[in-house]
Amino acid sequence: MKKSSLLVALLGVVIGLLIALIVQTAGKRQRMMRVSGNDWRKIELVLQSIDENYVDSVDHKKVSDAVAAAALSALDPHSAYMPPQILEESEADLTGNFDGIGIQFNVPNDTAVVIEVIPGGPSEKIGLQPGDRLLKVDSTNIAGVHFPQDSMVRRIKGVAGSKVLVTVQRGRETIPFEITRGKIPTYSVDAAFMVSDTTGYLRLSKFSRTTDAEFIKACAELAETGMRELIIDLRDNTGGYLDQACKLSNLFLPRKALVVYLEGRHRKREEFRADGRGPFQSLPVKILVNEGTASASEILAGALQDNGRATLVGRRTFGKGLVQEPFFFNDKSGMRITVARYYTPSGRCIQKPYSDEYEYEVLRRYDNGEMFHADSMHVEKGGILPDVFVPVDTTRAGQFYVACNRKATAMRFASAFFDAHRRELSEIDDYGRLLTYLDRAGLERQFLAFAKAKDGLAPKGDEWASDRQYMMTQVQALVGRYSKLGDKAYYHLFLQTDDVFKAAMAD
Repeated sequence: MKKSSLLVALLGVVIGLLIALIVQTAGKRQRMMRVSGNDWRKIELVLQSIDENYVDSVDHKKVSDAVAAAALSALDPHSAYMPPQILEESEADLTGNFDGIGIQFNVPNDTAVVIEVIPGGPSEKIGLQPGDRLLKVDSTNIAGVHFPQDSMVRRIKGVAGSKVLVTVQRGRETIPFEITRGKIPTYSVDAAFMVSDTTGYLRLSKFSRTTDAEFIKACAELAETGMRELIIDLRDNTGGYLDQACKLSNLFLPRKALVVYLEGRHRKREEFRADGRGPFQSLPVKILVNEGTASASEILAGALQDNGRATLVGRRTFGKGLVQEPFFFNDKSGMRITVARYYTPSGRCIQKPYSDEYEYEVLRRYDNGEMFHADSMHVEKGGILPDVFVPVDTTRAGQFYVACNRKATAMRFASAFFDAHRRELSEIDDYGRLLTYLDRAGLERQFLAFAKAKDGLAPKGDEWASDRQYMMTQVQALVGRYSKLGDKAYYHLFLQTDDVFKAAMAD
């Protein structure tokens, strides 16, 4: 009985202490902090409370970055906070140059293969060649170890004037190259060439600081070779600088024609009009668009469509009608805040509705049939509707074709083919000569043998009859890219099976 009474007494004391602690803590939690929905007082109080109460020391930069990112993400899908590294990469891509060694590469297996050595860049000057396999960057092995591609890029890039040791495999040789990094130009005109005696084709990948100069130069060269009509390919062009879209529009529009206007809560209506000095005001234009055509590329497409200066061919564009303004912090981070909506000359704001699954909206277009049927496109869904609709071609998606793309079989074959035919491919600088070479190279037989030997893949039944044209066009384009023509050959060859391009030529 005495032990029992003692236990009861002790239990009573413990419970009393716990109740006192809970009451004490509850009292603190019930302390009300006054906030308003019309100011940022709550954020200030949160950060202040962390400083005054958090159990461990606080990494202020980490918390500040998280708060900034969360605050901007709550506004719209395009306002964003950018840490220093992301901001630097974003700015470099759009300013038209970056610091590096001047190569483009693919990773067909688990080893990066040089696709192009940029003319005049550090790598060309020191002797790197297309087909070289990157083994090491300084002392870090990057081949055969599933090294992340973005990390690979960061190691190769660096401040102009700094040195990097890149070890490559060329045939059976292993060669170290000490390369001094430099300023590397990036181009927004991926390719420009004639597709008939009178029709020029120009593929534009972005709107950077150098886009207007590149565009004018490319068009002038096409005009010298007989261009009387121009096809501008804006598919998968995600945009860039607003002023560049306006400058390109100005090339085609008469004096005082409205290009675009902007308006926002803190931005009065601002109009951009053509000055009438554009050299291509009478040049017939067709623009290729798709669900990846966004932002500045939609401004150009909308300006020329609304002014009756271009026929748009393809599918409904992405639907980004918001304008972001950059702001910078002294710690080299920054942010982009949406400050206005832009409107095409006819008054269309083409911004698509926000949703919780905004980034997957394009995928839903497949589900609702829009990618296959023109009558499924609706203006209220955002974007710019083409004048000539071209559905997605599903006939090329045979099992063999899909399996080869999943394993990058064509890309790996092209790399292996170049290893065996480096000399002759490297000398080809004419498209006619390239076609003749590819026709005589026996690529089909070699590719099918490669796919079976390396990946255990072979077309079944009549599968090759449907897959052959698309598969071999891809193979030829990837092999052709290793010639001196580079991307010009790649895009030129791909147009052979491009339904959107064919529709533009037929219209």
